[in-house]
Amino acid sequence: MNALNDANIILDTDSYKSSHFLQYPPNMTRMMSYLESRGGTYPATRFFGLQYVIKRYLSTPVTLEMVEEAAALLGAHGEPFPITAWRTIATELGGKLPLEIRAVPEGTLVPTHNALMTVTNTDERFPWLVSWFETMLMRVWYPTTVATQSYYLREIIKASLEQTADDPASELPFKLHDFGSRGVSSRESAGIGGLAHLLNFMGTDTLEALRTGRNYYGADVAGFSIPAAEHSTVTSWGKEHELEAYKHIVDVFAKPGKTFAVVSDSYDLKYAINEFWGTALHDQIIQSGATLVVRPDSGDPAAMVRMVVGALERKFGSTVNKKGFKVLNHVRVIQGDGIDETSIKEILAAITNDGFSASNVAFGMGGALLQQVNRDTQRFAYKASAAIVDGMYRPIYKDPVTDPRKRSKDGVLDLALEAGKFVTKRYTDFDSSYPGTAMRTVFSNGELLIDDTLETIRSRA
Repeated sequence: MNALNDANIILDTDSYKSSHFLQYPPNMTRMMSYLESRGGTYPATRFFGLQYVIKRYLSTPVTLEMVEEAAALLGAHGEPFPITAWRTIATELGGKLPLEIRAVPEGTLVPTHNALMTVTNTDERFPWLVSWFETMLMRVWYPTTVATQSYYLREIIKASLEQTADDPASELPFKLHDFGSRGVSSRESAGIGGLAHLLNFMGTDTLEALRTGRNYYGADVAGFSIPAAEHSTVTSWGKEHELEAYKHIVDVFAKPGKTFAVVSDSYDLKYAINEFWGTALHDQIIQSGATLVVRPDSGDPAAMVRMVVGALERKFGSTVNKKGFKVLNHVRVIQGDGIDETSIKEILAAITNDGFSASNVAFGMGGALLQQVNRDTQRFAYKASAAIVDGMYRPIYKDPVTDPRKRSKDGVLDLALEAGKFVTKRYTDFDSSYPGTAMRTVFSNGELLIDDTLETIRSRA
């Protein structure tokens, strides 16, 4: 195999997994593992990203070339390797993994401490495969956690809009913009993490999320953006020509019905608002029929937004909406520095306390949206729960005395919807149909069985 080819799914695991085929009971023929959020920051999780993992990785057929590369690498690495079994998968099974995955539909919001996904083997010769692919399948924690955090931020903004805006539903999709692409660890993180955010919102500057949506979820264009300035496009004109920089941007982008954003704190934010936007360019902005979005990018977020909103009102005026809150005329504000759950709440509280609608402000969120999450944000775990050994059902679980919170579930698990509530059910039969199930079989014997579009998933969300 070419050293530059990273598509060997056999090796997308942890080293020690390669020794586990020698550690399980010799007569074990079936095993089930499950994925759950054991709690964490948020009370429920919005499941997302499994289809991407299956399409990009798990559906890849195993080849003899992969097997030989894995055997050589793991042998040199100091681990045993089940080369005969993997050769059988590559040849007799046509490279298709003998696994079945059942999962809750993507986009579903499920309370923590419930099974989100189960995995079992379909060929009795390979029960250890269920654990082998834990490493790959566990990574669904990332898009799920991003989608979850984004959803709860959406609920915060939604509540403020419902209190202070005339048409919350039309405004909400563009209130939290993804600025996170440069702050993540990889292009792949930008793609699947950025798309996870777009379950809840429609605004993004993460182009890789659009490609991921198109390639793996049938989305023509998953999100949208507007022309916006950065500091280099302003400061390249020189401090003495700051006004000319702004005027040039207005000349190019201020067209009827259009929206454009300009970072305005390169030198003196208050002066830029009062003298440039509010005086020198005031009439041109109004006459253009466009909406200028002013972006402060330094200082305390809540204090800066409050100052900018107030200063813009003094220059451009405002209109009181049907709910009694002021809405700026011709201009808006976007805060993209220091945005997280705390600062969003502080900003909304600051402007609404001053009598301004949440309509006046949008948020750009970067590292805190796509990078400042980890597997423990929602305490994700992938654990074995049941097996068949010597032809008999056997429950599997851990129950450490040192941390009772880590007691894992046992049984052949299913997620059911009972009286409108999700409940994890325990069975002893691996191949029965489960009444009231909320799960679907999405992968079986190397094949993706359900291919949802982003539109379908958004409709659930």
